[in-house]
Amino acid sequence: MKKVLIPTKLQDVARLLLEQHGGYTVVQDADTPLAAATAAHPDTYALIVRSEKVTAEVIDALPELRVIIRAGAGFNTIDTAHARQRGIDVMNTPGANANAVAEEVIAMALADARHIVAADPSVRSGRWEKKNFMGRELAGKTIGIVGLGAIGKLLLQRLRGFEMRALGYDPVLSEERARDWGLELADLPTIFQEADYISLHIPENEQTRNVIGAKLLGLMKPGATLINCARAGVVDVDALRAVKAERSIRFLNDVYPKDEAGPKPIADVADLMLPHLGASTVEANTNAARRAAEQLIEYDDKGITSYVVNRDIPAGLDEAYCDLAYTLAHLCRAITGTGHPIKSIETSFYGSLKPYGQWLLLPMVAALNKDFNRAMDYAAALQYLKDMGIDYLDRETDRTKGFESSITVDFTVHTGGDQLAQASVRGTVAEGTMMVSRIGDFDKLYFEPKGHTVIFIYEDRPGVLGRIAASLAAATINIDDVRNPHDSKGQQSLALLKINQAAPPELIQQIQTEINADTAVYIHL
Repeated sequence: MKKVLIPTKLQDVARLLLEQHGGYTVVQDADTPLAAATAAHPDTYALIVRSEKVTAEVIDALPELRVIIRAGAGFNTIDTAHARQRGIDVMNTPGANANAVAEEVIAMALADARHIVAADPSVRSGRWEKKNFMGRELAGKTIGIVGLGAIGKLLLQRLRGFEMRALGYDPVLSEERARDWGLELADLPTIFQEADYISLHIPENEQTRNVIGAKLLGLMKPGATLINCARAGVVDVDALRAVKAERSIRFLNDVYPKDEAGPKPIADVADLMLPHLGASTVEANTNAARRAAEQLIEYDDKGITSYVVNRDIPAGLDEAYCDLAYTLAHLCRAITGTGHPIKSIETSFYGSLKPYGQWLLLPMVAALNKDFNRAMDYAAALQYLKDMGIDYLDRETDRTKGFESSITVDFTVHTGGDQLAQASVRGTVAEGTMMVSRIGDFDKLYFEPKGHTVIFIYEDRPGVLGRIAASLAAATINIDDVRNPHDSKGQQSLALLKINQAAPPELIQQIQTEINADTAVYIHL
């Protein structure tokens, strides 16, 4: 029997499902402090928590622990990196709380617009202050939804009855899907400039921390309302404080740096404050409890790991794209020459890959250093590049280019003195197969980067490909596949050949000399 510890207030459905399964012993104790509970149950196999802090100390106190499940979406209270080091999978239950949070946003907007919170005690005390509580209607206004995941999408659906114009920002959502939803995609400045209500539904990370700052807040209409039921760190409170005084914007808040009693840093700027009630409904708690139990059972009985959040790749990202990222970096490095120090790396992640850019950097760094552990986190990858003196830029992408689910990698290297050289490659995955679609100016290659490969770039002229083939044949090397395009200016050609065995360095040097190639590379992909 596997012991499951639930040291939190959670609906009984989790305990009942696990006990009915027959493979688990469940201890549910919301009154004992977490440290004491773990000390009393060192043989815990699975830990199901809500907002409790699962620190490295808690994890180390449970030597038999193999699974941690957050009954809810956010898992920032769990030391996922330490769990990974211990071989412990961390899961969450995304979407279980989505409707509760979406309804909370509407409740907060209505309560503020109609002065519900202030009007109730006024009437109870015997006063009749109708003139002081003149309200506003949501109908006909513009709502801006920042982040269109499960919560943002449900909020959009729930607001349809209010006949509001809906603007949305999400770097992944396609124009076609937005139109299907009756949503206008817009950038953040447009949303903050045009919306009467702005609701935040984005995670807090290195890219989003304080993203709602002075520049965006300064665009808001006087009297417009900002609602934060996402994460406290996405809003620059100091900037909000300054702009609010100038523009009389409204700020409704349900999230804080810490979920605990005590003074709150936004108390002077928030017009409505709730104690992180977004997921606090009977239905949401029941959904999260049920999902937590079901996921644990599926994890053990069927090996389903869809909701593991601290593995090498996140749910929603096909592992083939991690292999693609590794291969493109490996190829780009070979083209620039492994002996040249790298000055900078630039990446572009298109379409559905954009949210996974941090994950996809890890295999790229591993392609540079075989000893780099791909299970490390994004911060470790950045630190490695910094330690090596390599600048890194993840570029903004243009969705109109149509490079759906593609990766572009650019390397700039020092070739001596102040001389620099650059290589750029793009690839994607088609029907489970990696494809290199572009090398430099040579586009539409659709070449599978697999096996023994040689690359030559040379001044375009007749007969060169035949000379390359003859030299390979003389060394008893067969050609399995070939691409031989010209660049856009018709000045250079690329000979990209898949061959049946390794080509020795002497042969590559010989061919380079014979055809006077600018680039001559053998690589095993």
